Amino acid sequence: MYINKAMLFGNLTRDPELRALPSGMNVVNFSVATNRTYKDRDGKKQEQTDFHNVVVFGRQADTVNQYLKKGSSVFVEGRMQTRSWDDKTSGEKKYRTEVVADRVQFGPRTSGSGGGKRSDDQQAPDEEVSSGGSGGAGIEYPKDDINPDDIPF
Repeated sequence: MYINKAMLFGNLTRDPELRALPSGMNVVNFSVATNRTYKDRDGKKQEQTDFHNVVVFGRQADTVNQYLKKGSSVFVEGRMQTRSWDDKTSGEKKYRTEVVADRVQFGPRTSGSGGGKRSDDQQAPDEEVSSGGSGGAGIEYPKDDINPDDIPF
């Protein structure tokens, strides 16, 4: 059995770009930055940032385009895919590895970000958009603070 599963939590590095396929289906592309902190051999704290290309199809693409913008937090679940094509100008073969999203969940909004492309009187809900027919509500987080002493492990 083989597994191709990608899970990312990060911030958009640019506004989503909405396009339509010849079939009429919408597709949106955006990039997500993730950070990793670690200690090097000398014990100094280092930070590394990686950038991931994400592709979302269908109705989910419309929702992502409507509510997300550069700097928005997002959780993406999907699969890795590498495409190749011949560059028309140079004739060389080009490659692009991207995450094809099955599920996009909007992250928490910061108070000063505005949170989306909508006006202030139209607040977008924290919502999850799934492809497939699951219809699930996603993760339900408790409304009050969690006491670390209550965690059983």
